[in-house]
Amino acid sequence: MRTPVILAIVFGVIATFLTLSVTTPTVLAAGNKHVAEAIEHAKEAVAHGKQGHADVLVKHASEGLKHAEAAQKEVKSPHLDEGVKALKDAVDHGKAGHADVATKHADSAVMHLSEVK
Repeated sequence: MRTPVILAIVFGVIATFLTLSVTTPTVLAAGNKHVAEAIEHAKEAVAHGKQGHADVLVKHASEGLKHAEAAQKEVKSPHLDEGVKALKDAVDHGKAGHADVATKHADSAVMHLSEVK
């Protein structure tokens, strides 16, 4: 009689840990939705910049910038501030047709935004 109870408790504990490990990143991302969106757009900017598509890089960097600036209203972080600056630089250089330089700034934005807690 004790064995089924112990097994049920063990499986319950395992299920709880599995649930926490799967949902914790989702909960964190949901708390910083704008940061997550900014990262995704910055990554897209990098991908297009590597292909030399400065115009598409500007589109994604601008969209990422909107989300990063919205996140600044909710989260205070030096990495977020640096991410915003890097996205602004990516947009400026992309508009000038400097896809290579803009890509470096967008990549820097990804790095900094990924560090926002």
